[in-house]
Parts: sequence; structure tokens; C-alpha cells
Amino acid sequence: MIVTAIIPAAGLGLRLKSAIPKPLVRIGAKPILMHTLKALSKNRYIQHIIVAVPKDTMNDFETVVKKNKIGKKIKLIPGGETRRESVENCLRSVPSKSDTVLIHDAVRPFITEELIATLLEEVRNNPAVICGVPVKATIKRVNPSTWFDYAHHRPLGASGLSGECLSGFVKKTIKRDALWEIQTPQVFKKNLLLKAYARCKDSFVTDDAALVEELGVKVKIIQGSYFNIKITTPEDLVFAKAIMDAGYA
Repeated sequence: MIVTAIIPAAGLGLRLKSAIPKPLVRIGAKPILMHTLKALSKNRYIQHIIVAVPKDTMNDFETVVKKNKIGKKIKLIPGGETRRESVENCLRSVPSKSDTVLIHDAVRPFITEELIATLLEEVRNNPAVICGVPVKATIKRVNPSTWFDYAHHRPLGASGLSGECLSGFVKKTIKRDALWEIQTPQVFKKNLLLKAYARCKDSFVTDDAALVEELGVKVKIIQGSYFNIKITTPEDLVFAKAIMDAGYA
């Protein structure tokens, strides 16, 4: 098995309210991205790591990667305006010899070597494998009155696909018995993922496994970790520091 890891890291990170790109914000002594790359680089099957970064801050990312020794060659490429475009840009750079692709959010720095190894072992027998955790909170479906599209800095209608719901009214309380919060890494056979992206034209894709599901392929899910948080807002940085200080990372 020859694995290429893809890291979309070109998001603006507006909700974090940071003056620098979100993946370069520090947790402890290192930028978030470096924690992520360090964990991925330790797996022997991951031969290539491709990171999609903002075009106008490419030099900043190059400087950080050079300064922090990872142990494997990191290829930086220009990202797109959306996550989908960034992943597609990375897919074009996946070496022909790679048969498996792992996709991981740049700002989930607390992935473990054990989780990565388990996902890669599972993909031997299942063409699509993801991780997640059972939902703990009560979940309600909401009829939104206002959405805001952070990707394009504009309000959206109630049917907005990439926006964040700012207010609304409850339509229904959903039973959480079979609900999971999906995380990354997500691992796929390369040809399957390429086919899924070629079939789907939705610009606002936020979950790669959803594209594979549209092909009728069953996606295997395994238990992730509640510590595997995605750093999106300022309070997430507080949680991240707590996780690190407690020795869970």
C-alpha cells in the first residue's frame, strides 16, 4: 500500500479571527499544521504529503515547513477558493504509484498514530473508511432565518449550502441514537475518490465521504476520538491548549 496524504489548508479561517492563516496559529511551541504533519509523517505507508495553502501566503508556509523538520518531503501547492477546489488541486499532484489517498483537515492537530494506522488497515478490505464519534448533545433541525457564507463574505438565503446559521426556529428534535459527528482522517482507494470527484459538481463539498456515498459505495466508519477536535473558532484554541496541557497530545 502506497498512501498519499492530502491536507487542505487554504481556508481563510475567518471565524478564528486571526491575522495569520489558521494552520499557522501556534498551539504550544508549534503551528497547528506542524502538529498535524508530524503525526502523519510517522506512518510508514504514507509516502507523500501534499498540502494546499493560500496562494498569497505560500512563502509563509514554506518558511514554517523548512524550519520545522518533519522527516518526510512536504509538497505545497496553491489551494482553491473552496475546500473542494483545494482537494482537487491536490489530487492532480498525487503520484501515479499511490493507490490510497488519506485526507485530513489541517487544523485537527490531535490525531494519533494509532488512529491513522487503524484507518489504513481497514482500507485494505474497505474502499472507503472514515472516523467519527457518537453525538453526545441533543440535536435539533432548525428552520434558519439568516445564513452567512464565510467563504464568499455574503449573506445567503435559507437554502444556503456553505453558510452558518445565525438564528432561526426549531423544526424538529432528532433522535441521536444513530448520529455520529464525522472527523478526519478519511481514507479512500485512489481510483474511487477520483471517480467520486469527477461525478459530483457541487462546489461546496465539506465531506469527501459524502461524494463516495453518492456512488452507492458503502463507507466504513470507525471510532475516532473526542480529542480530535477541529480548530475553527477562538474557543477551540482554549480547548486545544487544555488538551495539550493535560497530556492528551
